[in-house]
Amino acid sequence: MTSSPPAPPELLRITDATAFGPAIRARRREQSLRIDDAASLSGVSVDLLSRLENGKGSVRLDKLMAVLDSLGLALVLGPKDHPGMPSVARPGVERPEQP
Repeated sequence: MTSSPPAPPELLRITDATAFGPAIRARRREQSLRIDDAASLSGVSVDLLSRLENGKGSVRLDKLMAVLDSLGLALVLGPKDHPGMPSVARPGVERPEQP
């Protein structure tokens, strides 16, 4: 009996700064990391990581990038009409057919 490989994780479209938090917290928990351990691995304070996970206050971009990198996440930027972007379209938004 063969088992199928796990499905790849879904991509997340970030529409505002508060959307980072749940994704970062979920990824940290998937890796069974306590917040203090994840903060240490990222080179940021526990307070900063907590604020980021809870969508409170602002976080410098270099600190966000350090957290994402340490958790094995990436920030991808591209035009909304790029062929790969429909996979991260906002829920409930119909995309026009590409010719």
